[in-house]
Amino acid sequence: MGEFDLIARYFTRPVRRNPLGVGDDCALLQPAPGMQLAVSTDLLVEGRHFLSTVDPERLGHKALAVNLSDLAACGAQPLAFTLSLSLPQVDERWLAGFARGLFALADTHACELVGGDTTRGPLCINITVFGEVPAGQALLRSGARAGDDLWVSGTLGDARLALEAFRGTVSLPQDVFEAARRRLEQPQPRVALGLALRGLATAAIDLSDGLAGDLGHVLRASRVGAAIEGTAAAGLFAAGRGGFRLPEAQVQDLVFAGGDDYELAFTAPAGRRAGVEAAAMRAGAPVTRIGRVRAEPGLVVVDAQGVARPVDPAGFDHFGGP
Repeated sequence: MGEFDLIARYFTRPVRRNPLGVGDDCALLQPAPGMQLAVSTDLLVEGRHFLSTVDPERLGHKALAVNLSDLAACGAQPLAFTLSLSLPQVDERWLAGFARGLFALADTHACELVGGDTTRGPLCINITVFGEVPAGQALLRSGARAGDDLWVSGTLGDARLALEAFRGTVSLPQDVFEAARRRLEQPQPRVALGLALRGLATAAIDLSDGLAGDLGHVLRASRVGAAIEGTAAAGLFAAGRGGFRLPEAQVQDLVFAGGDDYELAFTAPAGRRAGVEAAAMRAGAPVTRIGRVRAEPGLVVVDAQGVARPVDPAGFDHFGGP
């Protein structure tokens, strides 16, 4: 099968929103009047971002999900995406599964494939996603203010727990492992929540590299600090809500430095708590208030006795270690 046959069979579909789709040199995107384009791109490399054993359908889902999560963090409505795919060989079974997972999520969010590229090489997936947001209403990292509440959607740490199980550093009951593995391989982008938070949240970010590291980006951009309630943060670890238990220090590490969660962390004035909770309910996304923004720089965790300890805000860095 040649390159163009591959594209035609697995990645060509009728385009409804845009005048040009797969098959032309460019896709033409026309945002509605009064809207701004929101654009994000992510590269997934085998062995770095995903294991060779991952189900291709889940991988197709995740490849788009991590980009949609960026749109969610900006409060943007998905429009379209491009796909560049490097393949070591043509594996039709793999391609069929990958395309199935990719398009299932794309259809859920009415996000259309409008172009891209394919080539032979190591397995790499690059997606650029386009969304739109009313001019001046995008959620940014720079809007947090002292006194704001700090919120997180969903749960944290489960994806990293699955990775540690794959690495053999922790042994998990089968049901815990399967639940954690799904969180690692098939994250659900919080698009509806991001849209619902427009006009409520003052700042937002998606959690790809760990709560401490990603929240650190917000704090630096907003020139503020934050205090997190340790008990509330520990409660974000879903695997700990059943009979499964880990040492407290390990739970803290999974929650603060785990990564691959693709939940939203956001800030909002304390007077908007009822509005935030109502927005989360409409979006079908549970949220937890875990702390507050403060004027003093830095990130601290406050334990049950009221003792604050600093947290290293350094998140995952692809060039920071082995």
